[in-house]
Amino acid sequence: MTAPTSRGTVLIVDDDIDLGQFIADIARDDGFEAESISSPLEAIGRLEERAFDLVVTDVRMPGMDGVELIGRIKAFDPRIAVIAITAFGSLETAVRAMRAGAYDYLPKPFQAQDLVLRMERALERRVLTLELSRLRTEVAGRFSIEGIFGRSQAIQDVTELVRRVADSPATVLVTGPSGSGKELVARALHGESRRRARKFVAVNCAAIPDTLLESELFGVKKGAYTDARADRRGMFQEADGGTLFLDEIGELPLQLQAKLLRVLQEREVRSVGGTESETVDVRVVAATNRDLRQAVGNHSFREDLFYRLAVIEIGIPPLRDRVEDIAPLAEHFLRRAASRAAKPIVGFSAAALKRLLAYDWPGNARELENAIERAVALCDHDRIAPDDLPDSTKAHRTVDFLEAAADRQLTIEELQRDYAQLVLKRVGGQKKRAAAMLGVDRRTLQRWFGDPAGDKDD
Repeated sequence: MTAPTSRGTVLIVDDDIDLGQFIADIARDDGFEAESISSPLEAIGRLEERAFDLVVTDVRMPGMDGVELIGRIKAFDPRIAVIAITAFGSLETAVRAMRAGAYDYLPKPFQAQDLVLRMERALERRVLTLELSRLRTEVAGRFSIEGIFGRSQAIQDVTELVRRVADSPATVLVTGPSGSGKELVARALHGESRRRARKFVAVNCAAIPDTLLESELFGVKKGAYTDARADRRGMFQEADGGTLFLDEIGELPLQLQAKLLRVLQEREVRSVGGTESETVDVRVVAATNRDLRQAVGNHSFREDLFYRLAVIEIGIPPLRDRVEDIAPLAEHFLRRAASRAAKPIVGFSAAALKRLLAYDWPGNARELENAIERAVALCDHDRIAPDDLPDSTKAHRTVDFLEAAADRQLTIEELQRDYAQLVLKRVGGQKKRAAAMLGVDRRTLQRWFGDPAGDKDD
């Protein structure tokens, strides 16, 4: 038979041992895990040893009164709910306890059901407080510069540029391959700006049919078309005072590009079917994985709109060019996925991390996040193993010889010697054959590598 799930953990502090045990019995009968202690000093030590959701404490106790204990508890962990037990009619003491941080107080004598009700309410309040704290942390992570993870110089440059331009009213164009984190940069721009208290509104221009996109962006007046049964605000109006993120801007139809340009220039929006314009204060951040300069060249994107959007341009390189960012990103995704799955996974095995670093990640950070989420679902140990990762990650990183040489900052002479060394190895050390393949004479190879006894030759 499965043991019933505990409703929470309660520590009772009362110098009256019998009363403390009585309260503990009431709590256990209602499904709580309860422990009783008679000394406030011992209670502090016990709180350091074990996590408690709720403390029920008497106020009048020798050595340290309950009000001081409540203050100590709140200083140690403000998330612990506290109920103070006070003498009948002692309103002043109850006020002191509440000021010290108690959630509620219970005057003596009390009924068991009254105590249980107050305990349940205190724990409900604690759950709501914890959830609010979690949501605030999540929002802060989503809308702040700290949400951008990476150690590479490229990411450091991106974060520094975000800080510098966050408060500028200028439009920003974020470029980079799919899954590289363009929306994250847009949210960071919003979170670092004075607009952070207002809305961040995101629109995927490729996900909305062309026939609906204009009304989604600019709003619609009742009767403008058959299905327009009421006035509806557009995304520009919704983002007034805040930030509008136009994702996949390269997919915007040409006829809407002209209307968007007018809005950006005049800072006024006219709803579909409307006769008057409405002033809006919106910071626009656009993003694309397309080469918009090429699109301008083939006339699929307006040149004037491109330059209006790209007042500030932020480029995000693909993950394959930021190998040093793979590990911190993977650790971040692991912590989040393990928390959601309630699994005690602490990291990656050396072999798993080696595989992550050796893979090209054509889907960039989004592919990495999905791979880690899958690994967490399959993992039954405290560390991710290679078998937990997708089979696709078995493919090794393709290394471009010239890019690798540029990363190492080789001189032309060093590059020649490295390449000659590779060719010489491929032909089994036969210098005459290697010289022929390289288009140099044998003496050049001898000058580079010497000609010790035992060298192979044809």
